[in-house]
Amino acid sequence: MNSLYQRLSILPMLLLLASICLAQNDVLVIKERIVADLMSTKISDSAVEAIMARMNDDGSFKGINYEDLSRTASFPHGGHTRDLVYMAKAYKNKTSRFYQSKPLKELIVKGLTYWVKNDFVGDNWHDNQITTPTNLGDLMLVIGDELPKDLVTGAQPMIGRANMDASGARPSGDRIVIAGILAQNLLFQNDYQAFDKIIKIIEGELKFSTGERGLQHDYSFHHRVDRVNNTSSYGYGKYANAYGDWSFYVAGTRYAFSKEKINQLVDYYLDGIYKQMVYGIYEDISVKNRSISGKATFHPQSTLEIERLLISTDYRKAELEEIIRLRKGEAKPLASFAKFFWQTEHFVFQRPRFYTTVRMFSTRNRNMEEPYNGPGKTTHHRADGTNYLMLKGDEYHNIWPVYDWQKIAGTTILQKKQLPSPDQIQKEGLTDFVGAVTDGLYGAVAFDFKSPHDGVKAKKAWFFFDEEYVCLGTGIESKPDMPVVTTINQVLMRSDVRMMQDGEVKNVPTGSQRFDKVKWVHQDKVGYIFPEATTVNLSNRPETGRWSDITDQKNISKEVVTEPVFALWFNHGNKPANASYQYIVVPDVSEQQLAETGKTNRSIEILANTSDLQGVSHRQSGLTQLAFYKSGAIDIAKGVNVRMDSQGMAMLRMKNGKLTALTLADPSRKLSRITLSLTGSYPLKGDNYQTLIDKKQNRTLFIVDMPQGVYTGKSVELKL
Repeated sequence: MNSLYQRLSILPMLLLLASICLAQNDVLVIKERIVADLMSTKISDSAVEAIMARMNDDGSFKGINYEDLSRTASFPHGGHTRDLVYMAKAYKNKTSRFYQSKPLKELIVKGLTYWVKNDFVGDNWHDNQITTPTNLGDLMLVIGDELPKDLVTGAQPMIGRANMDASGARPSGDRIVIAGILAQNLLFQNDYQAFDKIIKIIEGELKFSTGERGLQHDYSFHHRVDRVNNTSSYGYGKYANAYGDWSFYVAGTRYAFSKEKINQLVDYYLDGIYKQMVYGIYEDISVKNRSISGKATFHPQSTLEIERLLISTDYRKAELEEIIRLRKGEAKPLASFAKFFWQTEHFVFQRPRFYTTVRMFSTRNRNMEEPYNGPGKTTHHRADGTNYLMLKGDEYHNIWPVYDWQKIAGTTILQKKQLPSPDQIQKEGLTDFVGAVTDGLYGAVAFDFKSPHDGVKAKKAWFFFDEEYVCLGTGIESKPDMPVVTTINQVLMRSDVRMMQDGEVKNVPTGSQRFDKVKWVHQDKVGYIFPEATTVNLSNRPETGRWSDITDQKNISKEVVTEPVFALWFNHGNKPANASYQYIVVPDVSEQQLAETGKTNRSIEILANTSDLQGVSHRQSGLTQLAFYKSGAIDIAKGVNVRMDSQGMAMLRMKNGKLTALTLADPSRKLSRITLSLTGSYPLKGDNYQTLIDKKQNRTLFIVDMPQGVYTGKSVELKL
């Protein structure tokens, strides 16, 4: 009896010990995965030699100005700790001739001693809470067990600046990064109890935070309360990928993230991040903010993040695998979609042969990221209806030093003698009617634009179809005695420029000049058709500039850069009053095809281009898209009239004079219901709409409930 009692009393203790052992085993697995990840870096022995040669006797490195800790210096000190990590990886890498090299280890110790002794703290919080803790934390996991104990202890306060009470650990991308640095350091310290808490914090960060910092319900990402689109920067590399890394590290252990969280991450990648990338492969420059003023490399994005996801889930597996094939060059783009990120005022449209976007702002968000720490000093107008077009993805690659920042593709801008100061970049939007109507495949965009910089006004709209899109502008007004310009495109010149002028096709000579009676222009497989022959300005010549001209960062190249640039624009003159424009963009088209289809404007009819209504019909597809800035009516085909009783947007698909699909949106975000009447009898009812039929007038009134709450601004597609 006593023996049985003793055994039963010991059992809970044995179970606890077993649980602790299992937890410790899981932690070891996680630590091994992180170290393996760190050690996957390809080591170049010649690069190691170069680093060693740059080290001074005191452990500092040549080429680093250790005295300049200012924000605009961009913390070159980070190179010191990164080089120490690289040296440590070589020391631990069996394929390197520096494997277990005592002289190399002595230099690592010397370099770390110099750092610990000086404790360089930059003026930018990121330097101290992310850059230094990341590098020193990596160093500890790679070689910390072989470093002098006093050095390891001395480095801990610096790594410890990455903690959940740090200023940078606010909800958004940086919070996961800082939590990850902390979790990694806890693993190094074998503090499993604290690790348990931090890993739960990381898992809980994958959530919707609409209206605040973080992931929005439309799958865009806001890093700050300014609600500027940060999907491709903080929302990708710092939020999604950091979360995905940790989901991979803890997969199959007791710390594994829930399937619900992993699947939400998949949705964010596929419906947010990859839809704001060219074909899901290349970075989309329209989503970039201040980083646009830094020199970039053009390459497909990595497949690693997707491969790691597929370890934990098979949710939407086919779509993820398709992105992998695209990024590896094993498949060609096939996807067609339209998406409006209503929380961010950003529209994307893709077909297998082209990708294009419209970036805007409203009273609900600010126009552009502030030029923190120096970069982005010329980006005042990059949300003024910017419309970039990419067939491959590199059409604007590193054009920025030679770019005219007051002639941005798609925008209508006052041509000032110089841009305002960088501290005048970020502005609140001044208008409500900013949005789009889309059914997920087609769409139209409307922008009641008023510049917070100089007061220029315009009603701007874009209408997207399978092989072309239409751009309309009207009500263009400006008071200063300076020209106002609408830029059709400003892009790297990759071919001769040809045009049809006054009925004659000709080469455009190099230079910059005005042309009258122009019907179309062709450059680099893109055609620009003018429904009525018009006057345009065109420049096709080399332009020069310097990277140092477009940023206030230090240590930026002052070398003169020259690039051939093609620019096409309308000059509305000084002090325009009710000026307008119209043009059709035809991507991936030959000159011959452009000449043939340009005669009939490619079956496109511009129904209206007024300050009250802008509308386009594509006769071949049966699509009509309308932007009502106020209540009004219009005939969209013979015997077919559409009336909207308020402002709003509508997209109608007609076949043989009959409505087959209807999509509505409220760019103003003020309506709970939209009523639209249409010629014909449609006795229909759905979950979010009903119809009333007037037999005498042969009209149907559609009464449609609009999305509310976090979905306000999203389109409603009626299932007819």
